[in-house]
Amino acid sequence: MSRFNTDNSRPLIPTAREYMIEQRIVSIHSEDRDMVKYPNASDFEVELPDDYLNVSTVKLGTYTFPANYNTFSLDQANIVMSFKFSNIYNPADYGYFNPLLDAIFNIIYPRLDSEFYVFISEGFYTPTQIAKELTNRFNDIVDQYILSFLTKDYPDLVDEFNSNGGYNQFVVIFNSISQDLWFGNKSSGFIITNSSPLYTVSKLGIQTVLACYDLPSYESYSTWGLPAYLGFSKCDTPSNTNILPGNFPRFFYGDAISNSGDNGYWLLPDPSYIGLQYVNYLEAPFKINILGKSYMYMEIDGLNCIDELVPYQLSSFTTHTNESSGLHNSAFAKIAVTTTPTSQWFDNNTEAVKIFMPPAERIRKIKVKIRYHNGKLVQFGNFNYSFNLIFQILRPQTLRSYMTFDPAANSISGVSNVIAKR
Repeated sequence: MSRFNTDNSRPLIPTAREYMIEQRIVSIHSEDRDMVKYPNASDFEVELPDDYLNVSTVKLGTYTFPANYNTFSLDQANIVMSFKFSNIYNPADYGYFNPLLDAIFNIIYPRLDSEFYVFISEGFYTPTQIAKELTNRFNDIVDQYILSFLTKDYPDLVDEFNSNGGYNQFVVIFNSISQDLWFGNKSSGFIITNSSPLYTVSKLGIQTVLACYDLPSYESYSTWGLPAYLGFSKCDTPSNTNILPGNFPRFFYGDAISNSGDNGYWLLPDPSYIGLQYVNYLEAPFKINILGKSYMYMEIDGLNCIDELVPYQLSSFTTHTNESSGLHNSAFAKIAVTTTPTSQWFDNNTEAVKIFMPPAERIRKIKVKIRYHNGKLVQFGNFNYSFNLIFQILRPQTLRSYMTFDPAANSISGVSNVIAKR
């Protein structure tokens, strides 16, 4: 019995409930974008080379990203910290008169309650490099402050101050055994002011660069500023003074780290400061973190399938269990940052799969954003990256009948309900 309406000049051919899965791979490079319209490689849109119809799944395939990120940057709000002096070496306390040291005391003493702001360079550091950077930055900011007053009030002491190396009392060193930083001063007490308004006020006008210093809200409770990366909590941390004369701080695992070369004693009194038998120092409470972000998120409009939590402190405090403290369909892929600068990493290990039910009728454009958990865009600079998207397309099949002739048997046979590609 015929399955077709023979009274119709154009009979309908029934569609089999069978599909062929066709896989299409699209290679996307960040440099493929319109660089005038999308100058930032972390946020752009491209048009695909074809209309992809009846798409059942889209999967992230292989990808490669450059590890050229800055752990410390103005964008991440972690390049500045503050400190203040708690006491200043006064030569008069030791019955010693020195015009230069007396001038330094007179300059710094009036601002014991005022903070000094230390900025480090943007970039990626090893622990020993950031210890050296901090040593020089701490000394430099005090050096510039002293020079500004010496030039005005004590001009005859400027040459002597410069010939002695300027202000060089701060020492910051990395303990490679405990993996933390130690801060010291050879003559004066100090406080690392981690409770400074610097870390709680979004916009400050302390210096020109701070006018655009904006603390990301997602980071305000964890990596809230440079001290958080250096191993500090949000509490002020005062320096300690060695209790017994001569009992100076020491690392016993060797003298290779010693500034003095004296069997692990990394902080000794400045011999030019007569009468001193004490130094001031502190140990950061936690280990240093120079690695930066562990993951980045890839958003693709229409393909996002990952639900993302937000920090507990930012969620709406509620007793209702059906209210969410996260973001629904916030990202397509979560990509681990597997190496440190400067390098390139390649991978295809991802759980990123978007399943369409029913299949997506048509996909032609891709809008991509690469960001961190705090919402900040990843800064790739002039470096490019690339990734593959794997499309699985359902091709519906049709039913057809046909005749076959077997010459050996000299017979004709009919075959029906054969699936053929539409």
